[in-house]
This record gives sequence, C-alpha cells and structure tokens, in this order.
Amino acid sequence: MQVPITALWAGLLGLLMLALAINVVRARVTEKVGFGDGGNLVMLQRIRVHANFTEYVPMGLVLMLVLELNGASHGLLHALGASLFAARVLHAFGLGSSTGTTPGRFGGTVLTWLTVLVASGFALYEFLSRGQAG
Repeated sequence: MQVPITALWAGLLGLLMLALAINVVRARVTEKVGFGDGGNLVMLQRIRVHANFTEYVPMGLVLMLVLELNGASHGLLHALGASLFAARVLHAFGLGSSTGTTPGRFGGTVLTWLTVLVASGFALYEFLSRGQAG
C-alpha cells in the first residue's frame, strides 16, 4: 500500500528537523559546548527548538499515516501536513528568537496542538465509524 502524501510531508519535516539539528551543532561549535547545554542560554534555546520538534512531529506523522492508510481524503492529509509544517516553522522561529512568549512560538504551539487534535479526532472517528469499538 502506498502513502504518497504522508511521504511528502514526512520528507519535508525530516529536512526541517535536519536544519534544526544543524543549528544545534553550529551553536556547539561557536559556543564551545560539547555536551548538554553547558549552562549556555544559546545552547539551551537551540536544543529546545530541536527537542520540541521531535516531541510533536512523530505523533502528527503517525496520525497522518493512519488516516492515509484508512483512505482519508487527499485534501485533509495535505491540510494536516501543511499545518504541521507551518506550525513547526513558526515555533522554531518564535522560540529561536526569544525564550519568552513570541507570536511565532505561541502560534506554532497552538497550530501544532490543533493539528494533532484534528488528526486524532479523524482517527477516532474512523475507528468508531467502522464499528470496531465493540
């Protein structure tokens, strides 16, 4: 079975994750911190941007995969993928620019949560509508 839409968004999100990881490595070199954050705010900030990405994106992609395997519409899948991608870009720029609350950080968080909520709702609906609950 093919999952081309999830593959597209997984690929794009994978590239974004690599960009965030490169930012961590670049900070390690310039800040001379080999492990952890070394008590350095720049390191902590970049590590958290990358870590937050890795905390949310896998579940978003798993939900998309489940929906695609169950025949969800291409429009829904692209909307979920684009929302997750945009949310993670917003969050990365927001948290990357300040450790405080920023519009990007706030908007990225809210959009990530909404994307996961909508995808979860559709996955649960799919399960319940097929009569598999009992």
